[in-house]
Amino acid sequence: MAKRSCSDSLSPRKKSRLEHPLSIGNVASPEAAAAVDADPPLKKLLRSLENVTTAPPNSGDAVVYWMRMEDMRIYDNRALAQASVQALKDHVPLLVFFVLSPQDYAAHDRSPRRVDFTLRNLCVLKGSLAKLDIPLHVTTHASRRTLPSYVVSFLQSVNATRLFANIEYEVDELRRDITVCNLANEAGILPTLVHDKLIVEPGLLSTKQGKPYSVFSPFQRQWLAAINKNPNQYLAEAVSPSANPPTVRDHPILGKMFSSEVPSRVEGFQCLDKHQMAVIWPAGMDAAREMLRRFLRTKSRHTQSGLADPLGEGAETSEKKSRAMAYKDDRDRADRDSTSRLSPYLAAGVISSRECIRAALELVGATKVHTNRDTGIGMWIQEIAWRDFYTHVLAAFPRVSMGRPFQEKYADVQWETNPEHFEAWRTGRTGVPIVDAAIRQANTMGWMHNRARMVAAMYLTKDLMIDWRLGERVSLHAAIIDGDLASNNGGWQWSASTGTDPQPYFRIFNPYSQSEKADPNGDYIRTFVPELGTVFGPEIHNPPAKLADKLGYPRPLVDHKEARDRALRRYKNPGSK
Repeated sequence: MAKRSCSDSLSPRKKSRLEHPLSIGNVASPEAAAAVDADPPLKKLLRSLENVTTAPPNSGDAVVYWMRMEDMRIYDNRALAQASVQALKDHVPLLVFFVLSPQDYAAHDRSPRRVDFTLRNLCVLKGSLAKLDIPLHVTTHASRRTLPSYVVSFLQSVNATRLFANIEYEVDELRRDITVCNLANEAGILPTLVHDKLIVEPGLLSTKQGKPYSVFSPFQRQWLAAINKNPNQYLAEAVSPSANPPTVRDHPILGKMFSSEVPSRVEGFQCLDKHQMAVIWPAGMDAAREMLRRFLRTKSRHTQSGLADPLGEGAETSEKKSRAMAYKDDRDRADRDSTSRLSPYLAAGVISSRECIRAALELVGATKVHTNRDTGIGMWIQEIAWRDFYTHVLAAFPRVSMGRPFQEKYADVQWETNPEHFEAWRTGRTGVPIVDAAIRQANTMGWMHNRARMVAAMYLTKDLMIDWRLGERVSLHAAIIDGDLASNNGGWQWSASTGTDPQPYFRIFNPYSQSEKADPNGDYIRTFVPELGTVFGPEIHNPPAKLADKLGYPRPLVDHKEARDRALRRYKNPGSK
């Protein structure tokens, strides 16, 4: 862990000294991180799957698909599709199983909004599966350490000899599944875990030296080449599950599962604004598909800023001037309805990235995937490539999910331990309007515009010099509904210049010039920072002290030029003040 320091003297604020540093949670030692990287858990899981029994002794009474938080859909779901085929082959019913794990959510900093989104999607899924006479059994198991034995015990209770699941790529999840595979094999149950989350699975792309990619551009080129060479492998839709025989409802165990309810909340993760979240982030694949359709085929609307229903009436159809077609020019405009807002649905697997790309290709009548920066569709597909890239990094270099910087040379950068500054950032009271608007958008919507997200992250790590891991942890835990460890970690490390494909440490965003580009008229700022609701013109981006005082808006925590000089000094010589 990097050694902590007290705050430098940066005008106009005085130095703040702490008795205790801000907590960033557990950080692996360099030795432990290197050991995990040397034999990544994903490779261990794949070896475990190779060593399982080739066939179960009998077909049992059910085939079980274990659904997780990242694959919450019925359609285009590879593990579910394979489970359905196996159930038909074995002439037994298919059962969908979901375990709520509070300790797991706490350990992984799941926000109450993300947990509530999970529950709302489970309710939709339960109804959709019931129409196919497939029971969805939702249960809760508190101890994450005993979760593998709990899962295998459940399989035995329904006399299942086949288990299907999609692979999750985080370290803890991979280790959990390795244990599940070993326990299942000992119990005579055949586990099948498949790649589903990404377009191109981890391990298939490598440099000329046979190493995993750590720079996006060459990764993207090979990613595109692989997809366009074999689109039937990478973009093919997984078959939908077949219905169970209606007689499954008479089964003494499975039949009762149809009447069981999905919990309305998980203890310790009560979502205080769940009704508001349900409006701006409606659950279910039908909602996700309609949001995708509107992004691809309807125009931007000013009414969609803030807490608006994304499926509300008034969307004007226009394939040539849709948000997707204008994405190249508008994607960095935080003041416009310019993005798809699909990140919560992709993070939870409510819709697959394959379906997103297929729909985009259909819109432009293309047969090959492109990520060229001169078209809106190309730019948007590039965002999906970034999502794949960060998960490939997570799988190949698991230390990044253990609190380690990818660029270990920056492990000793001196971070500030100023709780007043961090609290001001967390609540959107930094005195920098674009940063405060971004944070308040996250606090009210559970989501923020990507450009504003980058500005806010870089302000925390470069202007305030507060550890990126604290921002990463708090953004997951407290606010966002679209939390994805790989993308969140990748984005934070990019902003902090500690990660793969890093922004050079000497390139530091000026939040005021960024504000002028992302929100030239100040509409975004006025939406989320009501204190500045009457301010127009250039002053909206950097209010003069007298105006800020009059409106009850805070003055800037630090002087940007002085903060920039401090960051340059500390990054140039990690370990120095």
